[in-house]
Amino acid sequence: MGVEIDDLTEDEVLQKIGGFLDNKKQGYLATVNPEFLVLAQKDNEFKEILNRADLAVADGIGLIYASRFLGCPLKQRITGVDLIEKICQKASQKNWQVLLFGAQEGVAEKAAQNLKKKYLNLDIMGFFTPTVVGVQNDSIRKPVILFVALGAPKQEKWIAANLDKMPDVNLAIGVGGAFDFIAGKVKRAPLSWQDKGFEWLWRLTCQPWRLKRIFKAIVVFPWLVIKDKLSTDKHFTII
Repeated sequence: MGVEIDDLTEDEVLQKIGGFLDNKKQGYLATVNPEFLVLAQKDNEFKEILNRADLAVADGIGLIYASRFLGCPLKQRITGVDLIEKICQKASQKNWQVLLFGAQEGVAEKAAQNLKKKYLNLDIMGFFTPTVVGVQNDSIRKPVILFVALGAPKQEKWIAANLDKMPDVNLAIGVGGAFDFIAGKVKRAPLSWQDKGFEWLWRLTCQPWRLKRIFKAIVVFPWLVIKDKLSTDKHFTII
């Protein structure tokens, strides 16, 4: 569907992230889910931003199923929530610094508190909502890792527009609603539901207002994948 996804395990992603930080190289990581790909079909700017990402990981079981259907199976699903946890665990050991930006008022602060409790040596320099982003460079020490939770495609477009203005940020990551889970505002699906690919159903049960977004992921996305498959198969023609 015109969007590149890196075929990497979680450990391989963490190694590459370590390379960005150790070498002081600036990078951008996208956590791509089926909804991203649906949006990218009508938003060329968003698609281009995703394809410029230094790393694009499969955050969504639908991408794993789609990759198998298309004959190029991805190694592993890597969710934004899990990635934040793994990065913060490493950051507490490596003395990497972290900044949280986005989500509703108070959510990033609570997420930061919970991460600090879990990873005692973690250096979280600050947490900001969009209303105060303009003062970040003057009010805190220079960040290294920036988690951006504005939702897609806003967070990706924000990173694309602002990353080069923040030379001390070595890695920026769009993490969607991950702060809500870490802060305890939204309960994550049980592991058994996650493993079977039913996390979307859990979210729908807990947050019925997400129906439109979930519809894109479980109905529109599979249809687009099928069209993509048929359009590249010489034996079929889309009419």
